[in-house]
Amino acid sequence: MGAVRSSPTERLLADTESVNRLTDQSVNRVSSERRVVYAVIACTFFVGFGGGVIFPILPNLGVVLGISPFLVGVILSANRFSRLFANAPAGALVDRIGTRTPFVAGLFIEGIATLGYVVAVIAPAPEIWFLLARILWGVGSALVFATAYTITADVSESESRGTSMGIVRAGITFGFPAGLVLGGLVSDLYSVEAAFVLASAFALFAGVLAYWIVPETHSEAIERRKGGVKPWEIDTSTPALTVGLVNFGVFFAYIGALFATLVVFLGELEIGIFGLDAQGTSGLLMAVTVLSGSVCMLGGGKLSDLYGYRVPIILVSLVVSGVGFVLLAGASSVSQLILACLLIGGGQGGTGGPMMALLADLTPDQRMGRAMGTNNVLGDIGGGLGPLVTLPLGESIGFAPIYVACALIPLVAGVVLLVGIRAETGRLNPSLELQAGD
Repeated sequence: MGAVRSSPTERLLADTESVNRLTDQSVNRVSSERRVVYAVIACTFFVGFGGGVIFPILPNLGVVLGISPFLVGVILSANRFSRLFANAPAGALVDRIGTRTPFVAGLFIEGIATLGYVVAVIAPAPEIWFLLARILWGVGSALVFATAYTITADVSESESRGTSMGIVRAGITFGFPAGLVLGGLVSDLYSVEAAFVLASAFALFAGVLAYWIVPETHSEAIERRKGGVKPWEIDTSTPALTVGLVNFGVFFAYIGALFATLVVFLGELEIGIFGLDAQGTSGLLMAVTVLSGSVCMLGGGKLSDLYGYRVPIILVSLVVSGVGFVLLAGASSVSQLILACLLIGGGQGGTGGPMMALLADLTPDQRMGRAMGTNNVLGDIGGGLGPLVTLPLGESIGFAPIYVACALIPLVAGVVLLVGIRAETGRLNPSLELQAGD
């Protein structure tokens, strides 16, 4: 007997069921991706309070507690130096055991470190406690940074990865200025201890929240990996080094040069906003760069998904940052300063989402943790090296030439990006269809 043939109506119904099933799967995948991404954002935002809360408090606290200005500077930068050494092991740990445990552990470590601020206020030798707390904070943040982006890369598809990376990076960024506001307001209205306790509560809450809602996302990558990952292993692939070097340049100019020198530059210009002195005005302008950067992080990532290409968005953002530094070098009014900071912040922010997404596009899942570790190491070197170079040079030759030089850094970073991407993919502008291992 011949096979029973289905009628056109039955075939149409079967096709409709198949389309509906695929649609439901797609909707469920997108919904699951968003839940995980939003969970990561919530956790990193709350723990970010602890990173910023100390900055408006410690400089004044140094006088009260008898901490020298030099020690204050060491304390404020200690987390960056400890994170520099912890970034690579953190990335290797992610590829070895997964994302969930290091992410939760990193958040709790940052919460405990914030509690160290409370102990420092009431204990003998406060500078030792503050220093230990900042070192511990750096270790925790290395774990959080390595895992947050890896989790996002794991759960996102290429067509939505830029948006997701931009959202996560913006969430991490927003936590720091929120801490600045929290530290300033609560310490002024209540007490320093109250500000530190509140920041600790938020940080520990972030760890509890992550424990309950953030799933393991890296298990498939671990299963595909052959052999163990040693703690000192780093990713030296072309994509990791290329994106890391671009990150080095962006952080050198933005964190290392702008943030480190702006207050001194404003003092020389004798320009203030709302009657504020150089310190108050620099704080407002830094907030402008953070807000502009966060908006452009979201926009840049989303645009790279819609456009289907990452590289042009990154290049345009780098050029915008360079133009901002040129305007800053010649600024002589409040409006010019604000415009320059909007462009610098927007330029560095616009690179964030597409650049992290590009790294994830070109990196196999089983190597993603180490690739993020390499990127974070180079970014922290740039941010830490910037003040050491720009402050002494600015005092000797002036800050305007420094800012002009910083305008060239994004252009050099753009060339590095094109060379690295061409070497890896054979194209200057690969589309989102080009994935690692294709």
